[in-house]
Amino acid sequence: MGKVEELYQWFYQKRVEKCAQALERNGFQAQVFSDTSSAVDHILEICKDAQTIGFGGSLTLAQLGIYKALKASGKTLLNHGLPNLTLQEKMEILRQQQTCQLFLTSTNAVTLDGKLVNIDGTGNRVSAMTFGPEKVVVVTGANKIVPDVHTAIQRIKEYAAPMNAKRLDFDTPCANTGFCADCSSPRRICNIVTILEKCPPRTPIHVILVAQSLGL
Repeated sequence: MGKVEELYQWFYQKRVEKCAQALERNGFQAQVFSDTSSAVDHILEICKDAQTIGFGGSLTLAQLGIYKALKASGKTLLNHGLPNLTLQEKMEILRQQQTCQLFLTSTNAVTLDGKLVNIDGTGNRVSAMTFGPEKVVVVTGANKIVPDVHTAIQRIKEYAAPMNAKRLDFDTPCANTGFCADCSSPRRICNIVTILEKCPPRTPIHVILVAQSLGL
């Protein structure tokens, strides 16, 4: 590991540790991992107890290879992002995710005072994060840690959303220009904003913080 990488690792480690403490104060379960390998092992261990597992359309989870690692497990995997699904099939998976045993997702941003901030287009992801599944696991990299809610929303709209729209090949102004236009496009992905200030009482949320850069 070079000097620059060492500095990033030190910086990210400090941030995830501080963030985890704040999340715990807000009622979330939070765990810190310094590398992706140990984080993946822990996530797969959690998955052992669940038969139905929903996926929240997360680039972070895709980077970690969680879906691929579970494909041969015999579990029911609810992934609406699979290719060649009809609209009806996709909608059915989205509905099933709301009542699965374990919902895996990431977060668009997490604040240093322990809040999870997300913006959705359809609402399926933020809905499942707040109520429905028996347990929710949120996996995030240190790059998504921000000082406060205002900065979180700014980060999502100006940074994550344009790249997500581009990734999904949506015909939105931000996918063309790279900048948020606060559009009224039918494919707009910034329709619903949720701020989880505390852990919902009926939805145990386990936040896994990795001292690496993951997702958008």
